[in-house]
Amino acid sequence: MKNLMNSVRLFGNVGKDPVVTQFENGNKVIKWSMATSERLKNGKGETIDDVQWHQLIAWGSLASVIEKYVKKGSKLAIEGKLNHRRYKTKNGEEREITEIVVKDVLLLEKKNGLTETQETEEMPF
Repeated sequence: MKNLMNSVRLFGNVGKDPVVTQFENGNKVIKWSMATSERLKNGKGETIDDVQWHQLIAWGSLASVIEKYVKKGSKLAIEGKLNHRRYKTKNGEEREITEIVVKDVLLLEKKNGLTETQETEEMPF
C-alpha cells in the first residue's frame, strides 16, 4: 500500500485495437480504450448496466507486449495511475484529457483451455 495516492486497478474489455507510435529513438507508446461495466439498481429498482470508458496509455517494453497480445475485445486487468494533461491540437485548440498510465497488465483471455496469463506468465512486463 505504499503508493495508493494515485492508483487505479480495472478489469474490462478493450474497445478498439491499440494504436502504436514508435519514435526515432526506438521508444514506443501505445494508446487504447477499455470499458468497465457494473450492474446497478436505479431509483425504480430496475437493474441497469453502467458502462464506463477509460483511455489508457503505456510506454516502452510494456507497449511492445500490449502491441503483440492485445486487440479489440481482449479482456484485461490493468494497474496504473491517473494522468490529467493539457495539449494543443494541430489547429492550436487547447484540449484536456484524463488517461490511465498503465504500469502492469494481465491478459484474462482463454486460449486452448489455458488462460492467457498462464501462457504469458514469463513475459517481461
